[in-house]
Amino acid sequence: MGTLHVLDHPLLQHKLSILRNKDTGVKEFREAVNEIAMLMCYEATRDLPTEEVQIETPVATATCRVLAGKKLAIVPILRAGLGMVDGMISLIPSAKIGHIGLYRDPETHEPVEYYCKMPPDIAERDVIVVDPMLATGGSASAAIQFIKNHGCKTIRLMNIIAAPEGVALVQKDHPDVDIYVASVDERLNDHAYIVPGLGDAGDRIFGTK
Repeated sequence: MGTLHVLDHPLLQHKLSILRNKDTGVKEFREAVNEIAMLMCYEATRDLPTEEVQIETPVATATCRVLAGKKLAIVPILRAGLGMVDGMISLIPSAKIGHIGLYRDPETHEPVEYYCKMPPDIAERDVIVVDPMLATGGSASAAIQFIKNHGCKTIRLMNIIAAPEGVALVQKDHPDVDIYVASVDERLNDHAYIVPGLGDAGDRIFGTK
């Protein structure tokens, strides 16, 4: 079973309170999402493999550790996931970026892929899927499946806020995927919004509401 990691670092929790505040403006909201993504990326990559190398410092030879193993890819779920990419890229500048867009069919309520563009070597990379909100879990689960269909084996999911229902669905559909969140909130309401949540992340990042 994939592990649920709830990250409770004080800086994360402080910045999360800024996101939740309904009076936070677009600029400050966008900056906080970016900073939270950077902090979460630090935690979500804690177990990346390293290898020893010899480095010549100005003084002597030092034994240092550098990243080993597969390279990384970051795949935001459009559109709100885009708000998390820059913060992660600032830590992992060599990561490649894929994009996946989903919408919910109004009759079947099933996620439908409308856009999917992946790096050509995506199957050779470890993938971190990002989306600020994990609500019902339907979009995240579908996105993970689409990425698996590209041959990816190691996938992590990173969300700022999750509902218990979304966590349960992803763990049921993809027991091999670790989930990283800054908070698991109380529940979903009748409109599938996370309570207490922070509203619509996409609208608040892009100022479309």
